[in-house]
Amino acid sequence: MNKENIPAGYRKDATGRLIPESMIKPVDMKRDELVRVIAEQAKAMQEQLREFKRNVFHNINAFVEYSAKEYGVSMGGKKGNLTLYSFDGAFKVQIAIAEHMVFDERLQAAKHLIDECITDWSQSSRDEIKVLVQGAFQTDKEGKINTGRVLELRRLDIKDKKWAQAMKAIGESLQVVGSKEYVRFYERVEGTDEYRPISLDVAAV
Repeated sequence: MNKENIPAGYRKDATGRLIPESMIKPVDMKRDELVRVIAEQAKAMQEQLREFKRNVFHNINAFVEYSAKEYGVSMGGKKGNLTLYSFDGAFKVQIAIAEHMVFDERLQAAKHLIDECITDWSQSSRDEIKVLVQGAFQTDKEGKINTGRVLELRRLDIKDKKWAQAMKAIGESLQVVGSKEYVRFYERVEGTDEYRPISLDVAAV
């Protein structure tokens, strides 16, 4: 039931029941009003941040195009990772693109080959390698495998043909399925070469 269907003099509680306002304690009414005012302000601020972010990317992309034209180049598309500094170095803005990567069905073949390796090595396989392998293929609550942990296996210097096949399968199974752009802002700490973030996170300001 939406707000328009709530009769005058009633309020809907958290379970969807219509409660006469005369039966609601004044403190509960005040709390409801306070939370609604703050939440609406937060939503308005969120929309301002969205618009700010859109403008930041638009302006940076336009500047990169402007800068590239000096060399007769048209950039087009996403501009990639970059850092821009103010002339005096007091501020910097960073654009970062994080790729979202997943494994396809070939990861299962890699896991099978790795299991065969550990079985073949039997007593000679170190416990820490077994633990690392088991951890790499553990799934989270959503049933997803941690990409970073699996890729750590490729850093192990193991001279074994079957292991090499498994590592090749891991590499070939990795697919980029999307990317997300991030923008971060920094201000130089006076008298130093260090930069501190200009946080737009409410919890951090």
